[in-house]
This record gives sequence, structure tokens and C-alpha cells, in this order.
Amino acid sequence: MTSKLASEDNMYEYMNGIIAATEPGYVVLDVNGIGYRLLMGNPYAYTPGQKAKIWVQHIIRDNDQALYGFESEEAKRTFNQLLTVTGIGPKSALAILANTDTNGLGQAVSSGDVSYLTKFPGIGKKTAQQIILDLKGKLALTAQPAPAKAPDVAPELADALAALVALGYQEKAVNKLADKLAASGETTTDGYLRRGLQLLS
Repeated sequence: MTSKLASEDNMYEYMNGIIAATEPGYVVLDVNGIGYRLLMGNPYAYTPGQKAKIWVQHIIRDNDQALYGFESEEAKRTFNQLLTVTGIGPKSALAILANTDTNGLGQAVSSGDVSYLTKFPGIGKKTAQQIILDLKGKLALTAQPAPAKAPDVAPELADALAALVALGYQEKAVNKLADKLAASGETTTDGYLRRGLQLLS
């Protein structure tokens, strides 16, 4: 049986440090010489060497534990609200929070828009209906703006494609976006990732 730490039992509130590395599914935050691996929806919102304050949620599931990072306290709160919904795990919650439309989740829940919610990886119709049932009227402002390397593309685009796969989107669907993203005019991994999320959702 899977167990989740409630937000009030969280071991960490936030961390201040320097971004040591950004990878498709996480950042490494150096805090006084200790590197913390923080799983994030859009790790490329940060750049190595940048000073950052990242809100953190510690999750223990079965025999595994991980630290999840967020750009704001609000995003962390929404993440924990999503985890209260039956059928939603940390990876699905993170994928929802990576959506570029800051009001999309709140509007979808308020209006009962099941089709919007089922566009996220791992969210079927039943789970989408459960999200609406459990969170209607509870979300203030929701999704936090965000975040297989394909050959023969710019490194920034390759990293963005890998980040989309890390969020749970099908590799086949992600690779189909490569040409569109390459022609989008974006030049940074963060830009490619945000545009990719728009196209997928």
C-alpha cells in the first residue's frame, strides 16, 4: 500500500541554494555543499550557477522517498491538494503543475471540464472526474508555469524533449513535436519545454 506524507508532516519547507545541475526531470540544488536532487515539472526554468529558493515536498512511498521542488509555495500547496485525490500520484501531479496555463486547472475543475484534465499523462476519465469532485471550490490559483533525446536536434531542444518524456508523455507523441518545436523560433530549453507543453495540452 502506498503511503504519502501530508504537507503538515513535511520534513522540508524550502531550500535556498545554488543550482548545480539541471536534468530532464530534476535539478540539483547545492545547499552549503550538499547536493539535493529535487524532482520538478520544469527544471529548465533554472540555470546552473543560479541562486534559487525552491519550495520542497518530501514524499515517502513504500520503500522509496523523493524530494519534489516547486517555484512557489502556492504550487507546492496545489501539488499536495492533487495528492489527496484517489488515483493521483506525485508524477501525475507534477505533470499537471508543469502546464503553462496558470489558470487552466482551476477553470477545468470549476467548470467540470473532464476533457481538459484527461490530456495530462496518466489521467483517465475516472481520475479526471475524481479531481473535479474532490477539488472543486478548493483551488485558489493552481498550476505553476513551467516544465528520449531525439537525434539531430539542438541540445536545448533535445533536453526539452527528454523533459516531456520524464513528465510522462508518450515518447512517440513527444518526438512528433520535434520539427514543430525546431521551427517555433524558441532557442532555450525552457522555451522549447513551455511550447511543447502547450502543444501537448
